[in-house]
Amino acid sequence: MSDLYAGERETTEGTVYTVTGGDWDTIVEGAADDQRMVVNMGPQHPSTHGVLRLVLELEGETVTSARTVIGYLHTGIEKNMEYRNWTQGVTFVTRMDYLSPIFNETAYCLAVEKLLGIEVPERATVIRVLCMEINRIASHLVWLATGGMELGALTAMTNGFRERELCLDVLEMITGLRMNHAFVRPGGVAQDLPPGAVEKVRELLAVLEERLPLVDQLLTGQPIWQKRLQDVAYLDVQGCLALGVTGPILRSAGLAWDLRKTEPYCGYEGYDFDVPVQTSADGWGRFLVRVAEMNESMKIVSQALDKLVPGPVMVEDKKVAWPAQLALGSDGMGNSLDHVKQIMGTSMEALIHHFKLVTEGFRVPAGQVYVSIESPRGELGVHAVSEGGTRPFRVHVRDPSFVNLQATSAMCEGSLIADSIAAVASIDPVMGGVDR
Repeated sequence: MSDLYAGERETTEGTVYTVTGGDWDTIVEGAADDQRMVVNMGPQHPSTHGVLRLVLELEGETVTSARTVIGYLHTGIEKNMEYRNWTQGVTFVTRMDYLSPIFNETAYCLAVEKLLGIEVPERATVIRVLCMEINRIASHLVWLATGGMELGALTAMTNGFRERELCLDVLEMITGLRMNHAFVRPGGVAQDLPPGAVEKVRELLAVLEERLPLVDQLLTGQPIWQKRLQDVAYLDVQGCLALGVTGPILRSAGLAWDLRKTEPYCGYEGYDFDVPVQTSADGWGRFLVRVAEMNESMKIVSQALDKLVPGPVMVEDKKVAWPAQLALGSDGMGNSLDHVKQIMGTSMEALIHHFKLVTEGFRVPAGQVYVSIESPRGELGVHAVSEGGTRPFRVHVRDPSFVNLQATSAMCEGSLIADSIAAVASIDPVMGGVDR
């Protein structure tokens, strides 16, 4: 021990040191060297983005070890899907990453369609892209709002949720629900765009074009915001690749890996947009990437509106599509309930076929596929296995939140405990996708 201590004695509470004099900071530092503090942050904590638990070992305020503990929100979605038909599976996957449900639905349906070997109508594909990009903006706005709240920027929180409400209003108009839509179905989408939807989306774009630049005015040039994010939660390209990290985290490290460009799906190769990239590999770079991505999503939504042409929104395959959906006609408009009544009054065979498809579901040829798309948090992959029946044998999801959380230790260890809050916020995990 230091000469500053005159003596020591053992008690039931540990060693007690008697201080005779000297610099107080030196004394405290010397005593702290012999101690280790373990702090549980979560699983119910406002800075854990859900029920995530962080076990932090500290020396003073420096994090020497950071471990993530998951499982507090386990839903058993993947197992439950083995007891439902292929269409009912949509209502399960939409509840995984509950901030980007349209992406969950699309990835799952693309896998089912690949097993079936069917092509989705062009109008349905464009509607999927339209909804996904609006959903991407809404998800990034939640990240901005919650991240701002955790770092003390409360105006970022109120503004983020304010703009997100506008996005959810449009999604509710199109799908009927604000969240957990079950709108994307194997073979297309549940229904066509309602009257006035195109105008509503254009109004949304006009408002976002006016308000999103305010994020730059509020935060980008803010010295406090910069210091809370710059050189914090550093993870370079090599670290991202070693851990399987994708999405804005990987792009903030300098690698322009975006599945919409590198492995296009849903016709993304026909859209003109850029992949935002930064090279700082820290929380600041992830902030800039996500803000830029919202602007790129607006460009894609605008192009999707221009690509909308009349046509069906469900594949014209009587073995997959419900007769009520096929009865909607080539314009995709109409009330499916009215057409069910029409089927009941004109064709008993069609009614029986409709009943069997709804209750039992369609059969999917035996095989297995893997399909991945670019969700707001990175690569969202679906591994679907069929034994030739009406229910999946196995559906496993590669959720980016689950994979990206592996980077928590690398981002936090060696930094201050306050910076671990910024680190988790920059990862943007959604525990519904982690604990599926």
